[in-house]
Amino acid sequence: MRKNGSPAEEGTAFLNARLIDPASGKDEPGGLLVKGDVIADLGGHLRRNAPDRAKVVDCKGHVLCPGLIDMQVFTGEPGQEHRETLKTASHAAAAGGVTTMVVMPDTEPVIDQVALVDFIQRRARDNAVVNVHVMAAMTRGLKGQDMTEIGLMKRAGAIAFTNGKASVANTRVMRNVLLYAKDFGALIVHHTEDPHLTEGTVMNSGEVATRLGLPGVNKAAETIVLERDVRLVEITGGRYHASGLTCAESIAVIRSAKARKLPVTCGVSINHLTLNENDIGPYRTFFRVKPPLRSEDDRTAMVRALAAGDVDVIVSSHDPQDADTKRHPFAEAADGAIGLETLLAAALRLYHNGEIGLMPLLKAMTINPAKLLGLACGRLEKNAPADLVLVDLGQPWVVDKALLKARSKNSPFDESKMQGRVLQTMVAGSTVYQYAGADRT
Repeated sequence: MRKNGSPAEEGTAFLNARLIDPASGKDEPGGLLVKGDVIADLGGHLRRNAPDRAKVVDCKGHVLCPGLIDMQVFTGEPGQEHRETLKTASHAAAAGGVTTMVVMPDTEPVIDQVALVDFIQRRARDNAVVNVHVMAAMTRGLKGQDMTEIGLMKRAGAIAFTNGKASVANTRVMRNVLLYAKDFGALIVHHTEDPHLTEGTVMNSGEVATRLGLPGVNKAAETIVLERDVRLVEITGGRYHASGLTCAESIAVIRSAKARKLPVTCGVSINHLTLNENDIGPYRTFFRVKPPLRSEDDRTAMVRALAAGDVDVIVSSHDPQDADTKRHPFAEAADGAIGLETLLAAALRLYHNGEIGLMPLLKAMTINPAKLLGLACGRLEKNAPADLVLVDLGQPWVVDKALLKARSKNSPFDESKMQGRVLQTMVAGSTVYQYAGADRT
């Protein structure tokens, strides 16, 4: 049964849309026809005229673009379902225009074997309303010591491999992971923070940390690990993605690696593009994230790097924490902030502020992660998956944590004013979210 109530053979026609496709650079008025689970047709000829018997959605000039792909989503399933389940995370994703989410292996137990990869895929099939892929652990228990069966888990459906929130400190292990993964064409995604330098720290070192009396960590903890990893990529030739970079110095390392044609890419979380260390203010624990928020200079440097194409991907870094782990003094609170539902709206702040164009912004959340992960989605073209999002770029709204669909409510954007709301989200031709205030048919 199709969730939008339209028989597959009739299809759904989105008329009077602003079609934006970062994969092709398309930004033009037109329409799009969905039949079954794919895009059957699109273009200017469908701007006002729908095929016979198709269900019509009047987009009223709003943006219709590929659904977002979020390649860094932490959930609590299995083991900590009180924080988040695949079902609740997927509904939050749909409300935020995210049609594909990649879940991280930081669960209990850790997703470090074939049976657990299969478990997540089956749970997602039964409960999630968006596409869910698994990023499996590259070391057993995420302990950074013994390599997992990367080849077997890739064959079972793991889309990439990571050590979750922890860096692999052992250089020999990291080299072996890159070397082994290369044999399977597997992507290695690494969190770059030296665990010895970050131990006991809770925020970025500098004037703000000193004023708040909190232990800070220098951003060199990030660049040291990143520089080591790039050298290992040079030796091994393995595919490498640095997740969640935060500072200008790291971008210089990435830029140099790309200039040498190394298979290196990087991502940044929406938190580090739109927030800085000053937002911590009076010890607000929802702003305690990992890696920590940096200075305003580093935030703007990351935005410039995104606009220039040095940063490849934007992620939500959705990391639900329950109230009990956040209601502590800042230094004792858990790291993490939810972000699936606010990813697009927060990103649009950069567009509305004139810091970046809409096309490169959407590119980092659609076609770029699709290419990295080898996915067919992330584009508007005939026979591509009908994973779509309709967005009113101008609609104002205020984030109310009580109304968020995520199970945990630790949003750094709580009570923030946003401009830009998802009106409708479609996955494989079925509508999985529709804004209650929208009336377009």
